[in-house]
Amino acid sequence: MSAARDEMIDQITGFLRRIGIPVEAAPLPDGTFLPGMAIRSGVLVFDPARDFQPGDLLHEAGHLAVADPAARWDEPFVSSDGDEMATLAWSWAAACHLGIPAASLFHDQGYKGDGAWLAETFGAGFYPGLPLLQCYGMTVAPEAATADGPPPYPHMARWVR
Repeated sequence: MSAARDEMIDQITGFLRRIGIPVEAAPLPDGTFLPGMAIRSGVLVFDPARDFQPGDLLHEAGHLAVADPAARWDEPFVSSDGDEMATLAWSWAAACHLGIPAASLFHDQGYKGDGAWLAETFGAGFYPGLPLLQCYGMTVAPEAATADGPPPYPHMARWVR
């Protein structure tokens, strides 16, 4: 574990708390969906002693951010397939907002080996999941933006659905 990793974790968790996503550092057992992370009763829990990719905090927080507000606190928390796509777009917007490199978000240890492809896809301006974020009223697609409206994606009009 490095100082740069710890700084990125602090940057991400500070951002998440500012936008209203509860985050807690606590020991976690083996067997969580992602190593060192879990969503419990609407709280993103991470184990700082575990080896995980800091960008995964953004992805997991994205699940909470785009979830139906009534389902956010469900135990166990379950994300829909559509919300998985919206989560990808949300986490890209958050990474852009924070200045986090694409490779730290879409890394090769996750995303079923498609991290590089996702980084390339989003970096080229193709945004899987963006239509759902727009439908949820969280952002405006670049092609739908107007001069007198909010800035387009990856800018977010609101971070939590």
